Amino acid sequence: MAEELGLSDDRQRTVDTGHLNTLSVFHFIGAGLALLGILFVGLHFALMGSLMKTAAAQQGQAPPAEFLDLFRWIYVFMGGWYVVSLVFNILGGIYLRAKKHRTFCLVVAAVNCLHIPLGTILGIFTIVVLARNSVRDAFAPRTYGGPLE
Repeated sequence: MAEELGLSDDRQRTVDTGHLNTLSVFHFIGAGLALLGILFVGLHFALMGSLMKTAAAQQGQAPPAEFLDLFRWIYVFMGGWYVVSLVFNILGGIYLRAKKHRTFCLVVAAVNCLHIPLGTILGIFTIVVLARNSVRDAFAPRTYGGPLE
């Protein structure tokens, strides 16, 4: 890509580092949004539980147990989804900044694409940046020579 745009290797590394750092920050923001999602699911569970108990007390009959079990599983699934998203985005942000674990960062980007609309934008931009040859080279394992003589 550097040759196509006429950028020198040093300039391309600077551009790539800037893009990776920006994406890293947005992954941390995505983790913060996942934390808000966890708090929302917990609050919603508490509110719905309270409403169900109040309605059951007023009407004298509780909703069927299967109905309540279904809602519990939905809350567990959504809470688990947000926890996974939180952890993946934190690790993805750290790894992008350190230029390590490119495959993991691509997986996190793909998972973020499911968080419509903001996660989709973040995921697509992350995939586009990580697909560059210059970025792929930056993520390559570094080999060091033997001991200094």
